[in-house]
Amino acid sequence: MKDKPLGVPSDVAEIRKRISEFFKEKSPSGKPIGSYWGVYVFFDYDGEPIYVGQTIESLGGRVSRHMTNQRTDAVAMNVLDPFEVASIEVYLLYHRSENPPPRAQVLKELHALEYTVFQKVLHESTLKAVLNEKDLDATDFVKLPTSYRKRIIPDELFATRQHPDIRIARRANTIARLAQVISEREVSAGLRRTLLTQARRLEKLAAERFKPFESQVPHVGSEDDQED
Repeated sequence: MKDKPLGVPSDVAEIRKRISEFFKEKSPSGKPIGSYWGVYVFFDYDGEPIYVGQTIESLGGRVSRHMTNQRTDAVAMNVLDPFEVASIEVYLLYHRSENPPPRAQVLKELHALEYTVFQKVLHESTLKAVLNEKDLDATDFVKLPTSYRKRIIPDELFATRQHPDIRIARRANTIARLAQVISEREVSAGLRRTLLTQARRLEKLAAERFKPFESQVPHVGSEDDQED
């Protein structure tokens, strides 16, 4: 008898389960939040906003494709490491079964919602930067609907995945892969900014990690100090 193929690792399975449970939560109208069109935000282990997106397919479907690296665009696959995502927040716009306005109107409202959310998280970001490659055309701000947010990393995994050494290694690898993509094709200025943002995020994390060890590193004096 042939052995059954192995499934995904248990930690990955548990995270996917939590994402699935999140998107099964019901809106006030009784429909799963994952079946709505709307805007989503990814946050890292420090609660730092790292990516904002919108979708007219379904929030559950789009986010799941991000988190399983099923985006077909090689650039999109190298902008964000799903490992960095600790929490997800969504803003619901319309449900396809609720007689939404014409598509052009939905897209206009969706863009305004995304722009408003983007500016909100940008203001809240420590680095005043997120990983989005494209700049959003400015719109008037809109009143934000009630959002839904969930930490997708179980308690038993959070401490390990939050460890800075692991995050530094993963982030450095993401930067290397993105830099390689950039070196092999014509890319937008926005993508180069994304690379810079990732580098700044890595520098911040590495500096915070080094801080407790600072006193253990010998002081390197100036050339004058080294003269007899």
